[in-house]
Amino acid sequence: MTGQEQSTTVGALPEQTNEESSVPKALTRLVWLLWAASLGTLVLRGLGSGPWGVADVVLVDGLTAVMWVAVTFFSGVVHSYSRRYMAGSRTMDRFFGRVFAFTLAVMVLVAADHLALFAAAWLAMGLVMAELIGHVDGWPQAQAAGSLARRYFLLSSALLSVGLATLWWTTGATTVSGLATAIGTVSPSVALVAAGALLLAAMVQSALVPFHTWLLSSMTAPTPASALMHAGFVNAGGILLTRFAPVVTVESEFLLLVLVVGAASALTGKLLKTVQTDVKRKLGCSTVGQMGFMIMQAGLGFFGAAVTHLILHGCYKAYQFLSTGDRVEQRAPTDEGARRSTGVVEVAVTAVTAVSGGAVFALLTGKGTALDGGLLLAGLVTLTTLHAARETVSRTALPATVRYGAVPLVFLPAIAAYAVVYRVISGLLYGLPAVGTHAELTPVHGLVAAAFLLAYVAIETGVYRHSQRLYVALLNATQPPSETLLTSTEDYNEY
Repeated sequence: MTGQEQSTTVGALPEQTNEESSVPKALTRLVWLLWAASLGTLVLRGLGSGPWGVADVVLVDGLTAVMWVAVTFFSGVVHSYSRRYMAGSRTMDRFFGRVFAFTLAVMVLVAADHLALFAAAWLAMGLVMAELIGHVDGWPQAQAAGSLARRYFLLSSALLSVGLATLWWTTGATTVSGLATAIGTVSPSVALVAAGALLLAAMVQSALVPFHTWLLSSMTAPTPASALMHAGFVNAGGILLTRFAPVVTVESEFLLLVLVVGAASALTGKLLKTVQTDVKRKLGCSTVGQMGFMIMQAGLGFFGAAVTHLILHGCYKAYQFLSTGDRVEQRAPTDEGARRSTGVVEVAVTAVTAVSGGAVFALLTGKGTALDGGLLLAGLVTLTTLHAARETVSRTALPATVRYGAVPLVFLPAIAAYAVVYRVISGLLYGLPAVGTHAELTPVHGLVAAAFLLAYVAIETGVYRHSQRLYVALLNATQPPSETLLTSTEDYNEY
C-alpha cells in the first residue's frame, strides 16, 4: 500500500425514486400473456383448425402459430431477465418499450399476408433492432454500431421491396398466399430476379457472409438485446424463404444457389469462430455459421428442417448470451485443456455414436433413406454428431467407462428428440405452398458434402493453423469497423 488516496473507479447507481416505474413489470406480464395466447393458437392448429385471419391482410397458419410461440417465449425470457439486468438504468423504460415493440413487429411479420404489411413489418423489425444495438446513450461506439446496423437493415428492406414489387408488378397479386398460385404465370427470368432479391434480403438480415459485419459490431447492445437478436432477429431470413417458398423453388438451379450460399456461410462461420478469444464474438461467429446451416436446409427444400433449426438454435443461443457472464475468465496461454490423443476405443465409440445418430435421424424422419437431398441432410447430422461426440470423449474428466457409456446414451436420445420436433413442426407446416419440394441429388450436393468433410478434417487435425495467411484473413474478416470498437482502456472507465 502506498498510502496515497485513490479516486473511485466504480460509480454508484443512479438515485432511485420511491415511485418505481411499472412499465417493465407490465410489459413482462403482457408478453407472457401473449405467449399463453400463442400456445393456445398452436394447440388449435395442431388439433386440425384451419388457417384464419383477416382476408388479404393477415393469415394465421401453422408457420405463424409456431413462430408466435417461439418469439413470445424468447421475448418473455428476455423481458424477465432484463428487469434485473437493466435495474438502475435511466433508460430502462425505453429499453423495455423497444424490446416489446420488436416482439410485436415479428409477430406481425409472421402473420402478414399482404405484401405491403410484410414489407412494413420487416422494416420496423430492423429499425427497432438498430435502436437496441445503439441503445446506450453517450457511447460513441454504440451509436456507430447502431448506425451501421441501420444501413444494413435498410438495404435488406430495399432488396425485399424490389423482390415484392417485381412479383406484384408481374402477377398482380397483393398477398403472399396469392403469389402461390400466380407465380406460375411469371417468366423464369423475372422469377429469378425476384428470388435473387429475396435471397439477398435474407442474407443481410441473417448476417450471412459477406454481410456479417453488422452482427459482429452489435456487441455494444445490452446482453438481453443480443440474446433476442441472435434468438429471433437473424432467423428472419429462414422465415422469409419459407414464406416465399413458391418463389425460391420455381427453378431448381436457384435452390442450388441457395444451398451453396448457405454452405459457404456455414463453413466460413466455423472457421471465423476458431480465431476469436472474446466470448460474445465467438457466439456471433457461431451464429453466422448456424444461419448458414438454416439457409442450406432451405436450399435442400427442407423448409420444415430450416424452421426447426432456427427455433432450436434460438433456444440455445439465447441461453448462451444470457449466461455469458459465467464464462468470462482471464487465462494465460497454456496447454491446459488441449485435446489429447484419441485412443482406439474412443474412435470406435465416437464413430458408432455418429453412425447411429444418423441412422436414428433417418429412421424417424425418413430423410436419408433415398437418393435425394435428404441424404445430405442426414449426412450433416452424422457429421455434427461425430464432432460433438469426439469433443465430449476427448475432453471430459470423467472416468473412461462413464465417458464411453454416457456419450451414446446422451447423444442418441438428443438426436431422436430433434427428429421428433422436426416431424411435429413439418406436420404443422403441412399445406404451406411448396414447403414439400425436395431437391434431387446433383454433383453440387456432392461437392458441398466433400467441402464439409474436408473442413471438418482440417479443423480437427489443426492443419489450417499452419497457414499464417489464412489466420490473418480470418482475423481481418471478423474485424468490424474501427468506430464501433473500444480502442483505449480509458474508454471503459468513465469515472
